[in-house]
Amino acid sequence: MAAVFDSLPKRVTVVEVGPRDGLQNERALIPTDVKVRFVDALSDAGLPAIEVTSFVNPKAIPQLADAEDVLSAITRKPGVRYPVLVPNERGFERALAAGAHEIAVFTAASETFNKHNINATIAESIERFKPVVVGAKKHEMRVRGYVSTCFGCPYEGPIKPAAVLDVVTKLFTLGIDEVSIGDTIGIATPRQVAELCTLLLKKIDPGRLALHLHDTRGTALANVVAGLQSGVAIFDSSAGGLGGCPYAPGAAGNLATEDLIYMLDGMGIETGVSLDKVVRASALLASQLDHPLTSKYYQAATAKS
Repeated sequence: MAAVFDSLPKRVTVVEVGPRDGLQNERALIPTDVKVRFVDALSDAGLPAIEVTSFVNPKAIPQLADAEDVLSAITRKPGVRYPVLVPNERGFERALAAGAHEIAVFTAASETFNKHNINATIAESIERFKPVVVGAKKHEMRVRGYVSTCFGCPYEGPIKPAAVLDVVTKLFTLGIDEVSIGDTIGIATPRQVAELCTLLLKKIDPGRLALHLHDTRGTALANVVAGLQSGVAIFDSSAGGLGGCPYAPGAAGNLATEDLIYMLDGMGIETGVSLDKVVRASALLASQLDHPLTSKYYQAATAKS
């Protein structure tokens, strides 16, 4: 049985997206100082990359209207990356002025979803990224690209792997360093993940490909294993299982960081992340929310006997 796991990556990079993707869909407004303490606690847990906030129009996502204040107040630990999401040149300028060292841009594999999300076609969104990527490279900033709805779209249904490959190829042509493949509505199954990852990794170095999985239908951890078996070693997750997508009906529930770390620890795959400290970070937010955290591990770890 052990031989089954011998070919899996020995170490995984966990990209924590809770402070941005996790919070953007929350109804309860989280105070700025709580967000700062949340990010600092995640840093203390050993997470190597923490997506801090988003520089979208504050009117679009009021929860993240304090992006400048949060980014300027966090304590940056050496060796930890603190990317921020930017939608366009204006967002990039704000992020740069606020002291960002790494950015992320976003598009989709579904034309209809992209129109609902950012009111642009896929081609138009990529065109918007060009000056952003040029500006980032001028300042020696790392750039990540998100591709949403890579397995299924709430408006178009199933998405063909070839369509995902086409978008990913265009992003890398722009000079983006890493692309994160999103199961935005939590519809993927392990076979679909394996098929798409196998296709993408024929063209892409595995060190530049990440999976961003949602647990809407309970398949996120199974999909992680399928990704690992395919050669992926970068996974996005959200502390406590926070988040979803405001533009994808029913898509609540990012893969929980606690659940991911627990499984990887049990498989003997290194992450450098302290599970107990992630639980403590999630606990900082638990009292601020109008619903329980969905992470199964968090629920078990904090259950009162």
